Amino acid sequence: MKGIFITLEGGEGSGKTTIAKMLKEALEPQKHVVITREPGGVKIAEEIRNVIVDVNNTEMDARTEALLYAASRRQHLVEKVMPVLAQGGIVICDRFIDSSLVYQGIGRGLGIENVYNMNLFATEGVMPDLTLFFDIKPEEALKRINMDDEREVNRLDLESLSFHQSVYNGYKKVVSMYPDRIKTINAAQSVEEVLQQALKEIEKVL
Repeated sequence: MKGIFITLEGGEGSGKTTIAKMLKEALEPQKHVVITREPGGVKIAEEIRNVIVDVNNTEMDARTEALLYAASRRQHLVEKVMPVLAQGGIVICDRFIDSSLVYQGIGRGLGIENVYNMNLFATEGVMPDLTLFFDIKPEEALKRINMDDEREVNRLDLESLSFHQSVYNGYKKVVSMYPDRIKTINAAQSVEEVLQQALKEIEKVL
């Protein structure tokens, strides 16, 4: 019995983490649901995450960054995601391969195809059944970040607005490349409206 792999994508401050928790509560009566995140989710992957997001690591090379994400993704996939799917559960993951295509492929200028091929090796071709892209303009998303005193500040938060704009445009491109898998959610709406729109898309694959 195969489970369902759902990933949430979007720029910093798009509300993915908040909605992930709400989705778990809404879907739990139907199936076993696990929410997790990238980079991270398991011990080794979390240790790699600490290196990636450390605000002191500003000298990190773009390819090093991409390789670290792929390494973290591999460990997380085999240790946490695949076992749940094998048991027929639902995995809701905050970020997956599309983040690398956008942040490193486009944002860092490494090229989508190069980053995709690197991650194919890491994932052995495993892809989500459904990806929800939380669409909100970077200016609005960054305002949310600045208003959230409890949020973890990471290295990507220190990037310029132009970088975040590049990431946003990159997401739009990736969405157009995989229209059957990636569905756009208007993340500028109220939390309840975002949740309902997300649940509507998930119900289609359940």
